[in-house]
Amino acid sequence: MILGASKLAIYLQYPFVQYALIVGVLIALCSSLLGVTLVLKRFSFIGDGLSHVAFGAMSVAAVVGLTNQMLIVLPVTIVCAVLLLRTGSKARLQGDASVAIISVTALAVGYLLMNVFPTSSNVSADVCGTLFGSSSILNLSMAEVWVSIVLSVVTVAVFVVFYNRIFAVTFDENFAKATGVKTDIYNLIIAVIIAVVIVLAMNLVGSLLISALVIFPALSAMRVFKSFLSVTVCSTVLSVSTALIGILASVLLSTPVGPTIVAGEAIVFIAFWIIGAVKGVKKA
Repeated sequence: MILGASKLAIYLQYPFVQYALIVGVLIALCSSLLGVTLVLKRFSFIGDGLSHVAFGAMSVAAVVGLTNQMLIVLPVTIVCAVLLLRTGSKARLQGDASVAIISVTALAVGYLLMNVFPTSSNVSADVCGTLFGSSSILNLSMAEVWVSIVLSVVTVAVFVVFYNRIFAVTFDENFAKATGVKTDIYNLIIAVIIAVVIVLAMNLVGSLLISALVIFPALSAMRVFKSFLSVTVCSTVLSVSTALIGILASVLLSTPVGPTIVAGEAIVFIAFWIIGAVKGVKKA
């Protein structure tokens, strides 16, 4: 125990670990705010679909040689987020089918491009790192840290400022529209927040594990709490705590960051599921 604490104290002196903790906590915070809304709107898998879109866009950016991949990845992900949210409620093609089509197509095209136009000698390692977030969070530059900070602060600020409207659109969009709420605008805001969080989260857990980062804390909180505010607060605390512990554990144990965080969130979900079941038995 003492040896582990001293080892951790040494690691915390390195800038790359400090950067990872700052960005990881901010991403976890934004993801938890987003997750509650997505679960209640029955768009739990939209994060998975958009993460694959971001993967495809990132592959295109790498092939054309863009040094700042965010110039392609973020706009493309935002556009797809808007289309998916609109498709889910208005089009003949149902939301889950749209997510599946876009997800699989983007993933296949991205992997194909990375193989046809390789940017390094080890394509398999690049793909694995992008999909599972093996170490990218530990290789952040100062510029990437500041971009993450700015986007995270803006995301949280938008959620707080429009909290009541997002709450109304989340629970009953038709009623909100009937009361004069411009639901299209707030759905657009939700879509932009989704896209920003997905792009940021790719550095933390990789594109294949983003859904877990977004959904697990919300589902865990919903097992114990019932109100929108209490679920959001609990989800935020769980997400930030798990991300922080997961990053530190991965540094100490030399395990991949993304899978370590997701494994922790799965354990927390099981614990809260048990707590919720016990509470239900007591009430009965």
